[in-house]
Amino acid sequence: MIEVKGLHKHFGAIQAINGVDITIEKGEKIVIIGPSGCGKSTFLRCLNLLEQPTAGEIWFEGNMLNDGKSDVNKLRQKMGMVFQQFNLFPHKTIRENITLAPIKLKLMSVQQANDKATSLLSRIGLSDKAEVYPAQLSGGQQQRVAIVRALAMNPDVMLFDEPTSALDPEMVGEVLDVMKELAHEGMTMVVVTHEMGFAREVASRVLFMDSGKMVEQGTPQDIFDRPQCDRLRGFLAKVL
Repeated sequence: MIEVKGLHKHFGAIQAINGVDITIEKGEKIVIIGPSGCGKSTFLRCLNLLEQPTAGEIWFEGNMLNDGKSDVNKLRQKMGMVFQQFNLFPHKTIRENITLAPIKLKLMSVQQANDKATSLLSRIGLSDKAEVYPAQLSGGQQQRVAIVRALAMNPDVMLFDEPTSALDPEMVGEVLDVMKELAHEGMTMVVVTHEMGFAREVASRVLFMDSGKMVEQGTPQDIFDRPQCDRLRGFLAKVL
């Protein structure tokens, strides 16, 4: 589904991504771990060109995203993204936040979008919040809405950029539960997170990044129980 070849990203003299190659298959649950500042979020943002790569190729469903010829906005519709901050429109109701993009992009009629929003809100236990505004919700509730807002576009892959890092600890579980449900339903997911329990439980493959490189990858058992490199062992000793 996604193939990355020789990816580099520089911010001036800073090399955030340094020669990453990876293939992500349909249905995989990829979890990316690593120390702060190692390039995890930059890599994720490069996947849908929120950051323009300095060099390398990004392919999505057979299309090269960064060749200057692809309709990036159309391809992005198939790549749902959830950020650390919820990025909900504060002046629109929860229902309007969910239905805005499908209606504006003419992917659904107003009725279809509303029906979809009702179904998605029911799924995350927030049916009674459809007509309220984001400020009236807790952080965990807002992040759950941000997830279903992305799902309303019927994406083929979901990208999560540390979706629980801005939440109070007691709200983390409710967001991870939604993500686990998505994983169990077969959604292709690429998740940047510091939640090691989630990585161990859900990931089909865990990638460890350091200094802009993919240093080690494997199953959760490989990474957490049989780490090969000293850098990964040192990282896990601090976070587990």
